[in-house]
Amino acid sequence: MPCRARKRVSGLNRKNGEVYRDLTSRSNHVGPPWEKAGKAPKWYPSHVGAHALNYLQLTTVHVGARAASITPTVHFLSALTLEPVQRLIADEMHAVDNVIRARLHSDVALVKQVSEHIINGGGKRLRPALVLLAAGACGYSGSAHYPLAAVIEFIHTATLLHDDVVDDSDLRRGRATANSLFGNAASVLVGDFLYSRAFQIMVELGNLRIMEVLAHATNTIAEGEVLQLLNCHDPQVSEEDYLHVIRCKTAKLFEAAGKVGAIISQASPEVEEGLARYGMYLGTAFQLIDDVLDYSGDHGQTGKNLGDDLGEGKPTLPLIYAMRRGDPEQAAVIRAAIEQGGLEEFQPVLNAIRDCGALEYARKQAVAESQRAMEALSAIPHSSYRDSLLQLAAFAVSRTY
Repeated sequence: MPCRARKRVSGLNRKNGEVYRDLTSRSNHVGPPWEKAGKAPKWYPSHVGAHALNYLQLTTVHVGARAASITPTVHFLSALTLEPVQRLIADEMHAVDNVIRARLHSDVALVKQVSEHIINGGGKRLRPALVLLAAGACGYSGSAHYPLAAVIEFIHTATLLHDDVVDDSDLRRGRATANSLFGNAASVLVGDFLYSRAFQIMVELGNLRIMEVLAHATNTIAEGEVLQLLNCHDPQVSEEDYLHVIRCKTAKLFEAAGKVGAIISQASPEVEEGLARYGMYLGTAFQLIDDVLDYSGDHGQTGKNLGDDLGEGKPTLPLIYAMRRGDPEQAAVIRAAIEQGGLEEFQPVLNAIRDCGALEYARKQAVAESQRAMEALSAIPHSSYRDSLLQLAAFAVSRTY
């Protein structure tokens, strides 16, 4: 029998064959957990209510023949976009782009060619945007956050170049990867160039604390990459182990982006810590949704091939959950697929993931991380920048690309 998530349904509100339950509370209350208290927490702006937090308010639970066996499904009331955030920081992001173009210059033609291929290859630019939003939320009025945002983007781009070589990827953001066009050696060496150029810019900024934060983040990211490599083809990786890897590999740069935005603004320790935690939770949520999209996304939107993680033998959260909750046959199929890599057993694995509600589980964990990110902004004064940070956290888990 396919596995089922079990919940008691007594006391819940049934409507059209579905049960609505608040994801963020243990009670049967429908809606944000603070509604029963009669007021929203101070980090929650009322005008963002219909957009930034609607995904937290509703769970659709499909009721089968037996009330004891139901599968919870996160239900999003509406899809969010990045457009409001992008509009707020459009001029600032343009300034960052100018810095990026200027600092990509090299007398070595191949360096510039490879760098521009990946820098200009699309992407959401969330990490440099986070630097700008964090600085804006702290009331910063200078211009040093522009090169700082460029540093974050250079570090991120370097990791992408190296990742694609390690994973032998041929597609990123719907385009051919740099390694598939220019070769592995060129990709690795240009990644090294971007790392070193990032540290040149850091030195020019002359802020020792920022250098300390980014040096530590870069080292942690590298360790996360090695941990992920060790975890490949290992079906024994636990959920805790996997979360540790993504906090190192993905969330650490988000954390650093939020923190350096506060540091450059000379914000209080409380605000600095809040923005760092926001970034860490945001990055974790973002990666968990990437895990979900690897088994449910549309190629045209994600720019990635469905099942890439399985093909590389990566035990991501949907697979870990399905092995834990599936029947012996399902678990055996998934274990073998992880150990062997490749996509020969992709359809049976996908069937097991769907039967077990693994994608819903992973998305629910992402939603929880997103809410923690929002709550981390409690010390940040009200502003359009803080509202955009809330919207960004909502987008991270409602996105389809």
